[in-house]
Amino acid sequence: MKIVLTGGGSAGHVTPHLALLPELRKNFDKICYIGSHEGIEKKIVAEQARGVEYFSVSTVKLRRSLDIRNLAIPFKLLRGISQAKKILKKIKPDVVFSKGGFVAYPVVRAAAKLKIPVIAHESDMTMGLANRMSAKFCKVICTTFKKTACQPRMVHTGSPLREEIYNGISIKIERRHGFGNTKGNLLVVGGSLGAAKINEALHKALPELKFNIVHICGKGKTRDIKSDGYVQLEFVNDIQNYFAWADVVVSRAGSNTVCELLVLGKPTLFIPLVSGRGDQVDNASEVLKAGAAAVLPEKDLTPQTLVARIGEVYKNRAKYAENTVKMGELDGTKKIAEIICVNSDK
Repeated sequence: MKIVLTGGGSAGHVTPHLALLPELRKNFDKICYIGSHEGIEKKIVAEQARGVEYFSVSTVKLRRSLDIRNLAIPFKLLRGISQAKKILKKIKPDVVFSKGGFVAYPVVRAAAKLKIPVIAHESDMTMGLANRMSAKFCKVICTTFKKTACQPRMVHTGSPLREEIYNGISIKIERRHGFGNTKGNLLVVGGSLGAAKINEALHKALPELKFNIVHICGKGKTRDIKSDGYVQLEFVNDIQNYFAWADVVVSRAGSNTVCELLVLGKPTLFIPLVSGRGDQVDNASEVLKAGAAAVLPEKDLTPQTLVARIGEVYKNRAKYAENTVKMGELDGTKKIAEIICVNSDK
């Protein structure tokens, strides 16, 4: 049995594949990945996906706005589809699994031409452009959120989640940073690149926040700020331990992060990034409806509102943790792997 994975353009389109690998290896003897020539997916697969062979094709970013660069899309797209077709003929996979992003579309199109079944996964509340374009070529489209699965061939599964997030050990963080246990623990995460507005508001709010605080602020974003019980880090390799340690989390609202925090029952204040098609805003809105987390729109973010909302989440943390069950199944790792296997050619 052989499978081809595809998706890219951002880490959120790649890391879910890593979560699926242990399950996929139970059924597939050969696992390959098709991505772009120099995209982030190439780096992530090389560093974190042991034994997965990487192939690359020409890709083109699909722009929603009027842009002169869109004139080149048909030509680059045809080239990418042709290259993907040659690779798929060489590999002869039984199934293709797509996580979306502009990198995936030529691979999905090529698979359809070769009559190779395609399973896709949509992380966000609303479908991304590449997945919308790919939908008619897919046998099944798995979704993270229940409300997204509103069309034929869509199935609510939850999201592929890394097994290690369940194995966090809070005492490792207490010992690492010398925290006491007389205050609550606050984890602030701005995403892989950090979040300048969150960082700035937090720095100004520090005198009013009576917590042990770990601030993962992004590469090159640390500042010369000293405050009792406050630790700045550019990034961490063991986020599961910090999740286990935290009583309250402040985070962006990317789908993978939302699912990981809610499946762990972590009381969270989401500050969704407002950009592109507004997928983080939609994700946060769905969580807010279930009462599973609090949401602070970025336009309302000030040091004062940040302090007030963190305090509210901490005070009502038991309620937020309890309400996470209203989101339905969030860990879809096993279910997605089963759907892929059942719908392969063999």
